[in-house]
Amino acid sequence: MESKFIAAEDTRSLLKLANSLGIKLNARLFSLHEHNEGDRLTQILEIATDTDVLVVSDAGMPTVSDPGFLLVRAAVVAGVEVTVIPGPSAVLSALAVSGLPTDRFTFEGFLPRKQGDRRKMFASLAREPRTMVFFESPHRILESLQDAVLELGAERAATVSRELTKKFEHTERGTLEQLVEWAKGEPKGEMVLVVAGATAEIVKIEDLVEQVLALTAEGAGLKDAVAEIASAAGASKGDLYQLVLERRKASKS
Repeated sequence: MESKFIAAEDTRSLLKLANSLGIKLNARLFSLHEHNEGDRLTQILEIATDTDVLVVSDAGMPTVSDPGFLLVRAAVVAGVEVTVIPGPSAVLSALAVSGLPTDRFTFEGFLPRKQGDRRKMFASLAREPRTMVFFESPHRILESLQDAVLELGAERAATVSRELTKKFEHTERGTLEQLVEWAKGEPKGEMVLVVAGATAEIVKIEDLVEQVLALTAEGAGLKDAVAEIASAAGASKGDLYQLVLERRKASKS
């Protein structure tokens, strides 16, 4: 595709890439990043009504946790045709090499920066049956994995992929608990965390937690509620009691 107008997340990065490939760009360049996308919409749409405008990002796929979504949405509303030339996607790449089910999955974007918000997010996904994909930065991956252990369970299968499609690409596989130990080595690079969905057994124990909380809300003592629900379901009192405590702690974070 040839275009006389290119909107790039970082024009310097685009020029560096073009030079390394021996490509001479005979186009007017616009910067289009998270801080100025809203302000650039009118200008770029005016151009796009008469000619092609190419939108590129530094890495990954424009609009998927990258600039471009606001522009595409505005173009659709304005009746400007939008087409795509598929490029690298960290979401699909990490999913493909994870070894986890790919028939159904959910992309949750970047994990929240604050621990309380992260734990609430993981807790809300504890019973999600689909494979889950998250983005995370290298300096928070250890803390995020530790939070995932608390809310999703130490034995949940997962992978962390870093530097996808680059020279030092690496995917670490194991349980969430095993990945915590790996992350203590301070791995570098942008991270994609892929976590297996909940099994029927996991969903069942989570349902029991809800039943215990419902009983305590009606005035029952915690130990009595746990004993009653665990006995009726044939579940471990100790495991159920611990899960209830973790859920209460997370709700207060």
